This record gives sequence, structure tokens and C-alpha cells, in this order.
Amino acid sequence: MTTDDPTRHSHDRRVLVWVWLILAATTVLAWQFVPGHAALTTDLSDEFVTAIVVLALIKCRLIFRYFMEVRSAPRWLRIATDLWLIVLWAALLGIYLWT
Repeated sequence: MTTDDPTRHSHDRRVLVWVWLILAATTVLAWQFVPGHAALTTDLSDEFVTAIVVLALIKCRLIFRYFMEVRSAPRWLRIATDLWLIVLWAALLGIYLWT
């Protein structure tokens, strides 16, 4: 029989709230940087696009880990999802930089 530890649930809830706040803040930040939005009128340089792609990779990893419960999954699944994200986002960035 297992017992639910209220302090563990409280900690998990706090972590989820912080992760959600980070995700929301990075979404708003990336949205503000879109050319033609607000007062920013700049072209998207390769470095800028790379930074946005890295932020997207980090956001995807946070979603996988904290909202899809991969953080408590077996180690092979955690490694597989991390590798999949790296390959996916590297391919997308490579395609963008190639063209």
C-alpha cells in the first residue's frame, strides 16, 4: 500500500507552475520578436533563428518531461525522446539554414 505524501504533491505542483510560467514567458518573448510585431523591425538573421529553434527545443523538452510524464518514465524512453527532439530540431534548423 502506498501513502500519498502531501509535501511531494505540493512540490510537484510548484514545479509544474514554474515550468508553465517559463513556457508562457518564452512564448510571449518569441512572439514579440516576430518581424513586424511591436516596434521591432528587423530581419531574421541566422543567429536569431538558431536562438528561436533552441528555445523551441527546450520548450518541447519541458513539455515532454513535465506534462507528458516522461520524467518518471524508464530511462530508455527519456533518452529516446531527447534524441528524437535533437534530431527533429537539428533537421528543421538544417533545412532552414540550407535554403
